[in-house]
Amino acid sequence: MSPRILLLGGTTEALRLARRLGSESIYSLAGLGRVPDDLVCQVRVGGFGGAEGLAAFIREQGIELLLDLTHPYAAQISANVARAAELSGVACWALRRAGWQAGAGDDWREVGDWNELVAALQDFRRPLFTLGREPLEHLHEIPPHQHWTVRCLTAQEAVPRATVIGARGPFDLHGERALFALLGSDVLVSKNSGSQSTEPKLQVARELGLPVLLLRRPHLPAVEREFVELESLWEALQRRLVVGPG
Repeated sequence: MSPRILLLGGTTEALRLARRLGSESIYSLAGLGRVPDDLVCQVRVGGFGGAEGLAAFIREQGIELLLDLTHPYAAQISANVARAAELSGVACWALRRAGWQAGAGDDWREVGDWNELVAALQDFRRPLFTLGREPLEHLHEIPPHQHWTVRCLTAQEAVPRATVIGARGPFDLHGERALFALLGSDVLVSKNSGSQSTEPKLQVARELGLPVLLLRRPHLPAVEREFVELESLWEALQRRLVVGPG
């Protein structure tokens, strides 16, 4: 009999795994993106109320295995997942996607937080932000010599010296080349997500000789088992079904 799984998702890999799970499993989403309606497994949207709330949900639902396939920068969620596993006494596995690596000739500069990022941007005029929604909180801080373009899931009305583009990956090389040509961006700002679906922007920056400012990855908690590839996790899950959790 298959274990009752709670899959914490929001990434491309999480959706791919959710499509393989049966009706006894639950796929949980924060609700910021598109909610799939074609899955066999159950889908839950929304938060749990921290680690304690998640632990209570695990006990109430009889969850036997917790899978953390959230975004590499969702540090608080991953911390809550690890703590909830401890509180409820269930196993927790996580997919820890490897980050992108700079190639020969790349000009990648790592920054630790928003303040470091702002300082690193001082000499640029047309940054392209692909950080998600965080830059939207700072649109009132744009220096007079800059025009920001922010790409995130949802567009919004234009504000002085800023353009907000609503777009959802995956993004292809042709489309990214066209976007960079249209914007005339002189620097790319990104998280080091390691996702293949958003990697083409780095290739375009490389082709154009543009610097890339990368927000440093946060520390994530250790869990019972960690994987860097989805297929490795899936194979381990299949073995667990055959031989049991021991």
